[in-house]
Amino acid sequence: MTKQSIWAVVCALCASSSVFGQYASDALRYSESNLTGSARFQALGGNHAALGGDPSVIHGNPAGLGFYNRSELTVSPAVTSINNNTRYIDDSRSSGKSNFNVAQASLVIASQPGFQRKWKGSSLGISFSRQQTFQDKYNFSGLNNRSAYLDQVVENVNADGTTVSQLETDFESDPAKGGPVAYSLPSAYYQMYLINPTSTTGPPYAPLNNNNSAADQFGTYSATGANTQWNIAYAGNYNDKFYIGATLGFSRLRYKYTRTFQDNYTDSPELVFTQQDENLTVTGNGINVALGVIYKFNPFVQIGGVLTSPTFTSIKETFNQNVSAQYVDNKVTGPDGDLITPPYTSLPIAPNDFVYSLTSPFRGNFGATFFFQDKGFITGSVEYVGYAGMGANTNYLSSTSNEAFKNETKAEIKDTYRNTANFRIGGEYRMNIFRARAGVAYLGDPYSRTDGLNRQKLLFSAGAGVRGSRFFADLTGTFLTYKTAFTPYTLASAQDYSSVEITNKPVNVMLTIGTTF
Repeated sequence: MTKQSIWAVVCALCASSSVFGQYASDALRYSESNLTGSARFQALGGNHAALGGDPSVIHGNPAGLGFYNRSELTVSPAVTSINNNTRYIDDSRSSGKSNFNVAQASLVIASQPGFQRKWKGSSLGISFSRQQTFQDKYNFSGLNNRSAYLDQVVENVNADGTTVSQLETDFESDPAKGGPVAYSLPSAYYQMYLINPTSTTGPPYAPLNNNNSAADQFGTYSATGANTQWNIAYAGNYNDKFYIGATLGFSRLRYKYTRTFQDNYTDSPELVFTQQDENLTVTGNGINVALGVIYKFNPFVQIGGVLTSPTFTSIKETFNQNVSAQYVDNKVTGPDGDLITPPYTSLPIAPNDFVYSLTSPFRGNFGATFFFQDKGFITGSVEYVGYAGMGANTNYLSSTSNEAFKNETKAEIKDTYRNTANFRIGGEYRMNIFRARAGVAYLGDPYSRTDGLNRQKLLFSAGAGVRGSRFFADLTGTFLTYKTAFTPYTLASAQDYSSVEITNKPVNVMLTIGTTF
């Protein structure tokens, strides 16, 4: 296939509303942040707005750096355990996996306090933090008496009016030219005799005779990666009352998933199974800034707030697909009605590379902390997240297609997502060198469309720590529970397909150790 033909296919894909929906969902995936920071701040429910003296403030509210009067070095290893339950049609399954990672590391360099000046001191902070984890795994199965993935392929190719000539053009058989490879999903199904024209020129098409067989469906999903960030922050302390700071963040995005979906036909005269495999590899780099303040009314009450700009991320992705099938007695019915051996039982789809830019939501966080002398404190915060303001654009296609991608992705985002608020509260109890902490967070559902599934998240955390004159250590466990959904394929009639309901219950255990100097 020529380079020009490949570009035509890419442009056609990017003109599809389903693809715009894909990039709208990608915008949300790379923008959500459940819990960040050191073990201490995670135990408090992830409160960053109105607390200082912790390395978490470097990427949280940088004004908190102004509370430091000694330099500090910390590192936070963590173990994240993924536990998922799925329900699809009439079947339930469980799956999980664990991952070791470094969640946070930081260096704070504090100036010597200036007791005779209004500006008491300043601090510089550098930190590495894990803003998101994409570790995930689930599988599902169910007996479907109404449809199979093959029905979606037939519906789409018929709706598009694709001709036989187009399907043949979208296929390269010559090994010298990289074949066999298909340049569209329908072309792969056509070459494998899984969809067949009812006329010599093309539509309508019909699926390979399956005798209205039920399909025992099975799917898997496994993902790895993280959104990490390096921050450089600076803050000052004015008269031990007013603290102000700013931070510059450089993010690094890595995400990879593999997904399979298989239809095992229970009573088909020609088909044993069909299977779709896909994988996506994503890398990206981004930048953001934040400005924060904290004001201490008295030794017992302080308030704080931070405004964080959208993260502007440049992303490159590669998407791969493959179609495979097994036939009864390795034969199919040919165009003349005779049984023939299909030329292919497995075909790859040409990889699709794409480059685009993503704009994450604007965030505003406000909170207050109440101290009980030297016994501890309670802190809470409210965070506004402007999900409806997310956006994506590209210069990878023609000027017309670039503009269409930007505008229609934006429209899909506004139609699907809404601005929301997150609420967090936590507390710490102090007894000599020991600390005990607990927190809870409610993360609002960002979806404006309703499908009967509540996607709000609840987070519970608890931890303990010890503080010496030079060294400290904190251990925290967090538990998050929420629901998501995945739809393997869609059809014109909603009653003919189903979605997978996924109950996610990840657990994270983190240890932060540090020293002051």
